Amino acid sequence: MTTETILYIILAGVLSIALAVFMYGYKSKQKGSLRWTFGVLRFITLFSILLLIINPKFKSETYTIEKPKLPVLIDNSASVGELNQKENVSQFLQKIKENSALNDKFDLSYYSFGSDFRESDSLSFADKNTNISKALSSINELFKNQMAPTIIITDGNQTLGNDYEFSSATFKNEIYPVILGDSIKYTDLKIEQLNTNRYAFLKNQFPVEVILNYSGTTTVNSEFVVTQGASTAYRTKVSFSENESSKTLNFTLPANSVGLQKYTAQVLPLADEKNKTNNIKQFAVEVIDQATNVLVVSKFTHPDLGALKKAITTNEQRTVTFKKPAEAVSALNDYQLVILYQPDRSFASVFSEIEKLNKNTWVISGLQTDWYFLNGAQDNFNKEASSQNEDIQAELNSNYGTFAVEDIGFDNFPPLYTEFGALVISVPNEVMLEQNVNGIANGNPLLATMEINGKRDAIWDGEGFWRWRAHSYVETESFQSFDDFIGNLVQYLASNKRRSRLEVSSETFYYNNSPIKISAQYFDKNYVFDNRASLNITIKNSETEKQTVFPMLLRNNYYEVDLNSLAAGEYNYTVSAANEAVSSSGNFTILDFNVEQQFLNADISKLRRVAQNTNGKAYFATQSDSLINALIENTNYQNIERSEQKVVPLIDWKYLLALIVLALAAEWFIRKYNGLI
Repeated sequence: MTTETILYIILAGVLSIALAVFMYGYKSKQKGSLRWTFGVLRFITLFSILLLIINPKFKSETYTIEKPKLPVLIDNSASVGELNQKENVSQFLQKIKENSALNDKFDLSYYSFGSDFRESDSLSFADKNTNISKALSSINELFKNQMAPTIIITDGNQTLGNDYEFSSATFKNEIYPVILGDSIKYTDLKIEQLNTNRYAFLKNQFPVEVILNYSGTTTVNSEFVVTQGASTAYRTKVSFSENESSKTLNFTLPANSVGLQKYTAQVLPLADEKNKTNNIKQFAVEVIDQATNVLVVSKFTHPDLGALKKAITTNEQRTVTFKKPAEAVSALNDYQLVILYQPDRSFASVFSEIEKLNKNTWVISGLQTDWYFLNGAQDNFNKEASSQNEDIQAELNSNYGTFAVEDIGFDNFPPLYTEFGALVISVPNEVMLEQNVNGIANGNPLLATMEINGKRDAIWDGEGFWRWRAHSYVETESFQSFDDFIGNLVQYLASNKRRSRLEVSSETFYYNNSPIKISAQYFDKNYVFDNRASLNITIKNSETEKQTVFPMLLRNNYYEVDLNSLAAGEYNYTVSAANEAVSSSGNFTILDFNVEQQFLNADISKLRRVAQNTNGKAYFATQSDSLINALIENTNYQNIERSEQKVVPLIDWKYLLALIVLALAAEWFIRKYNGLI
């Protein structure tokens, strides 16, 4: 408390006494004890009021001891079990949990990682992928401003994410890898990677690329074989040596039958191989007899066009062709969808031919669009455009029900550019994305779809969405979310398939180490999306005849089910709505591929480099005592004394207020009792 505040309190006391004496010692008519009683009560009232005004405060300082953090990251992937390291993990964890000196010095916390990063409550060693980079990045973020040396128990074999060796370069604390596995090098042949298209067209050849690796010191010979059922589709001899340990094979296979074609690739194992699982890999190609051809008509080049092509052709079933307006007129009938990018008067003949052929269209407008022409060239929408530009952002309409749309972070995407003015759609439509300016909706659609007499159209009012694709990559390290969004829109617009009340979306095949999801949309009798429906999917294994029923969960404007619990095999499914005679059926195949079974050894050299980059040290699982002792004896990890200073009032205002009320009430009752009121 300051000297000035103490002086104010003294003055308040003196003033309160003076006023009480003046009122009940000099001016008061009461005598005896009543004068003293009223004087004391009035002093208490006045002094409390003055204290309430002065509000004296003092500083309170508390001290706490904070121990250094010690996060322990545990690899929960299947490769730990494949390398027979489960027991080593359990023994190591038991030692650090039971070591009292280590627990006295550090504040320990436990986390596990595989495909995802989470707090550790139990270990299953069943995760189908390993993302060490994500685990290190998450821990770095959690303890970025604290002293937190990190123990990571892993074999160092990563199957997802960025290279964790480079991620560790930005790590602020020391990393102590505990290596699961041994350093013995075994002789091994394996299929390192197999690349092929997901789709192929009937009567065509599709390419296959295979990378084979060899670990060993002698020269060996083997064969690489691709089989389809009982027949051999491809065979070649391969040889390896210590100096020639890798081979890349490129060949083509014929697509002679429509539908899902499954193949097995195998490099024949050596006699002394320990791991033969990584010699075999299954793959599949869906052969189709028709592609979706998309025509993009534009009179100038723009980055948006490149983003469109990349997004659309991510699916090999789709092709994209670019033409100038004059070139496009004669070719329109060869395409299922025509994208008109920022049309002007040079598009007059294109619009005329589209109307004759009744083609599906997607109009994309922007700063170069001639709205006076576009308003007269079609009857679906109209915009009173001005010469002023406007920056707009997107907001997903959660009630959009034409097809399933996932929110990929539209409200965080960079702004698009358009001409200022009201866009009015004069035909039945559904708005997918709404415009907003500085977070406030302006009432205009950014993206809307229309379906009239089987013809499907869309209007997208804004240019610069190539930045959306770039932003999506920065946020998720993948273009997939943006490409899927554009792909779903193109799939809808390019189709003339009649709409049904239950629309189901699934792939024909999945790899069992990837997400296996099926989505569906259910509409009421007026074709309005019904978010109150109860959808179930019945899955039947074609070989075992076993049936399983899963509920489908609501996700914004669609239903979804995760089927990653299913084993590899062929399945039939039926999606049905409760209390309604509406259902949809299909089939899919799950291909067996466990990437966690592909490893023979721990990646010792990389884990040691990670430790060196962060000034830590790598240990094997059998060296747990050495690691524990090193952490206990390291003088860099010390307790930190933290002080916290608080400024608190000398007397809480609630108590002062209560005291004032009591004093005044007591004086009133005494006066009433003595007949002075």
